[in-house]
Amino acid sequence: MNKGIYQSLVQRKQKQQKSFVVLVDPDKVDDHKLDELIQLASESKVDYFFVGGSLVVSDYLDACVKKIKSNLDIPVILFPGSPSQITKNADALLYLSLISGRNPELLIGQHVVSAPAVKSSGLEIMSTGYMVIDGGAPTTVSYISNANPLPSDKSEIAICTAMAGEMLGMKLIYMDAGSGARRAISEMMIQKVSGCISIPLIVGGGITDPEKAYLNCKAGADIIVVGNAIEKDPTLIKEISAAIHSVSLSKV
Repeated sequence: MNKGIYQSLVQRKQKQQKSFVVLVDPDKVDDHKLDELIQLASESKVDYFFVGGSLVVSDYLDACVKKIKSNLDIPVILFPGSPSQITKNADALLYLSLISGRNPELLIGQHVVSAPAVKSSGLEIMSTGYMVIDGGAPTTVSYISNANPLPSDKSEIAICTAMAGEMLGMKLIYMDAGSGARRAISEMMIQKVSGCISIPLIVGGGITDPEKAYLNCKAGADIIVVGNAIEKDPTLIKEISAAIHSVSLSKV
């Protein structure tokens, strides 16, 4: 199975190159909105697209992925909220295990059910330790997962959880405050977690401006994911992309 996308993430981390991901929820876009995002992403040198959501009740997932792929030479990675959110037209899949919670269904249960479909999809599968961090407001992911988020001021819990995920064989760690979070994950927590793992660290949730994206990268995030803020103001793509890539240029 092709391992190209994961290897690109590892190589970018080794070179201290930060990556910007635009997260698209198929329930929240149509053809017109997606055309705008595609144009802005092309102009702003966005590195990757994530497609998915906690629910996805529309039937736009497959068409959304196809539209991005047909217009951009940017990897499209599925960020599924359930086993049903799979399309062979994407490039890769974040195979998420909610290591911050204690819900067995999201640790391994749904993976057992989805394994045959995932195996036969032809997608590049990237095992991902998913950590939900308290963002100061109830989020869809917390409700759907039926799991409490990690306390935002308990960096030691996040550190141990991330280390456990890496030692269990996860290829990525994804720290997420959730869509609509009132506050993003603190730079202190990002710095401490990034300092004790060697695999790429993804950070998302509550990032609403270029400065926050920049500071998260400086703190040690390798990949910044922005979705909700871009849904409200797509033009933020240019500013956030410039901020993230400026950290790469400065050789942190």
